[in-house]
Amino acid sequence: MDKTEEFYVTEQGLEDMKKELDYLKMEKRPKVIAALKEARALGDLSENAEYDAARSEQSDTENRIVTLEKMIEKAVIIKDAGNDVVSVGNTVEIKYLEDGEIDEYTIVGVKEADPFANKISNASPIAKAIIGHKKDDTVVVASPNGDYKVQIVNIK
Repeated sequence: MDKTEEFYVTEQGLEDMKKELDYLKMEKRPKVIAALKEARALGDLSENAEYDAARSEQSDTENRIVTLEKMIEKAVIIKDAGNDVVSVGNTVEIKYLEDGEIDEYTIVGVKEADPFANKISNASPIAKAIIGHKKDDTVVVASPNGDYKVQIVNIK
């Protein structure tokens, strides 16, 4: 498997993807097919908005199914990383040295990142900078807005 195609995901994230895939295949796809049949029955397809909408929904559904299947196939489950060195799966407290503010982030795979829940992607500037470092290390984060320093306060 090509490393560039792998992506990290928690066990819960993988389960969520599998549930969504099952829903799309078992429930949504049949509903979309039924909607297509109904729209076709309305007659002239060239001016049939219901048919166009059903075809668009079918396309979106099938594309999402293919995407999820590929993601599940390429998923790398995040294992318990321990708390000696920062890695994907850890929750890390960092202190911004410029202002002394402390924030806590969980480092997850790209597909699970949710900044509003303090889940940052392993591809984010902060995660790239701190992965592989230990508690009390000070690292420079390369950011599009300029570099800044953070200190690793705690690794969970």
